[in-house]
Amino acid sequence: MPATATTHPTREDFAALLEESFGRSEMQEGSVVKGKVVAIEKDIAVIDIGLKTEGRVPMKEFAGPGRESAGLKVGDEVEVFLDRIENALGEAVLSRDKAKREESWVRLEKAFQDNQKVTGVIFNQVKGGYTVDLDGAVAFLPRSQVDIRPIRDIGPLMHNSQPFQILKMDRRRGNIVVSRRTVLEETRAGQRQELVSSLEEGQVVDGVVKNITDYGAFVDLGGIDGLLHVTDIAWRRVNHPTEVVSIGQTVKVKIIKINHETHRISLGMKQLQGDPWEGIEGKYPVGAKVTGRVTNITDYGAFVELEPGIEGLVHVSEMSWTKKNLHPGKIVSTSQEVEVAILEVDPVKRRISLGLKQTLANPWDAFAEKHPVGATIEGEVKNKTEFGLFLGLEGDVDGMVHLSDLDWNRPGEQVIEEYKKGDMVKVVVLDVDVEKERISLGIKQLQGDPFAEAGDIKKGGVVTCEVTGVQDAGLDVKIVGTDLSSFVKRSDLSRDRAEQRAERFAVGDKFDARVTLFDKRARKISVSIKALEIAEEKEAVAQYGSSDSGATLGDILGSALKQRSEKKD
Repeated sequence: MPATATTHPTREDFAALLEESFGRSEMQEGSVVKGKVVAIEKDIAVIDIGLKTEGRVPMKEFAGPGRESAGLKVGDEVEVFLDRIENALGEAVLSRDKAKREESWVRLEKAFQDNQKVTGVIFNQVKGGYTVDLDGAVAFLPRSQVDIRPIRDIGPLMHNSQPFQILKMDRRRGNIVVSRRTVLEETRAGQRQELVSSLEEGQVVDGVVKNITDYGAFVDLGGIDGLLHVTDIAWRRVNHPTEVVSIGQTVKVKIIKINHETHRISLGMKQLQGDPWEGIEGKYPVGAKVTGRVTNITDYGAFVELEPGIEGLVHVSEMSWTKKNLHPGKIVSTSQEVEVAILEVDPVKRRISLGLKQTLANPWDAFAEKHPVGATIEGEVKNKTEFGLFLGLEGDVDGMVHLSDLDWNRPGEQVIEEYKKGDMVKVVVLDVDVEKERISLGIKQLQGDPFAEAGDIKKGGVVTCEVTGVQDAGLDVKIVGTDLSSFVKRSDLSRDRAEQRAERFAVGDKFDARVTLFDKRARKISVSIKALEIAEEKEAVAQYGSSDSGATLGDILGSALKQRSEKKD
């Protein structure tokens, strides 16, 4: 029987087959492979992936947020992630979750590159936001990216499939950040564009008050909001929108302006009513007195409502005749009914100037009527200045005594020191300027003007003087029989230079002198003994002197002086 040849695998062939098997296994580990469900044991699915090996995968991995696993059955083909070919039990280590994650990342990266939206389910809340399942991949949804406006209850959004926009992806770190707000804004922008294009300026529409702020109310016009500014709610002053509207209220508004670029819409309610400023000049003529209500007080005045929608300003300078530096809040109060006078009406700028003091008697008019020029009154010293004394007078007005009106003879700078605050002083009314609100007063006018009462005194006349003071430069003297005073210089004390000495006189001494200057307007009088002696010498020569008499000048003067002495006696 012939021998038959049998072929046995060599050691080299076995090694090659083993290496090929290992190589195939290494290539498959860490990748997604297809398998078949061969059995379902309670909550475990047995998956055959070939290679004469099976793996077990928990049924829950075939479910997920927004998905059910009840449809999985024996014979179904599924994709799983192969972690290892064989574990200690001789089974393959498989994961459906990892397979889904790998699939999702590939799909999500493409969507991110193409700027496309993805579908996900919000399934949990974490610090700063929420987690979203993107069909296997878990993404982070920041709280600020949930909605266009902050929402208190996110419950209705949980576990519902909805679109998201991927903002950022980092596969190495496994981070995905998504936004629901971006999707809403994009959708809303399209709706807004369509809605805005259907609206026109001047159109009257109905809307629902959606939100209220200090500066106005946002009104929903059916998918797009418009701003009803507080100044456009009513013609009258509205301090806060809640005075007129409330959230949820349906209001009729007029579209004032549409910005097609920003989609901003300005609304108005007062524009649906008649403009109260129409014919305002005829309704409130200048000079008329009307009653209004104080609505607002500022540092510069008070606003008074004359009727709904019509307000005027009482400037602080028009609030009181006499109280110049008080805050308006010290004179009137909010909601107070006041009578005001119309000072100016500007329908273009929609401004009315009002006066409060014009409804009261002008105290300067009343003062001038009661105290005419020349009247003597009494006032209290309120202040001393470089100009004079300020006195508080009847009717809460002030008057001023100028330095030049304090005394006839002495300088005002010297006399004013004799007065102090609180002194009651009698004065004469010199002038009342109602328009400039000034009253001029005088103290020296209480006494007669010595120059006006100087009698027959004139330049060249002889007067008797009484010494009131002795100075190195001369003498202070008073004209006897008058209130006039003068000063005799040393050079005018005598014709004789040896006698030009002030110290030879004493206070109370009297002497005659010649008037060398008498100017009522300039209020000046000058006297001179020297001038009198010269005049008497000339007179004596003319009267007693003769070319034939042979008398000397001494004899003539002696005779003249003797005669003058006899006349005095």
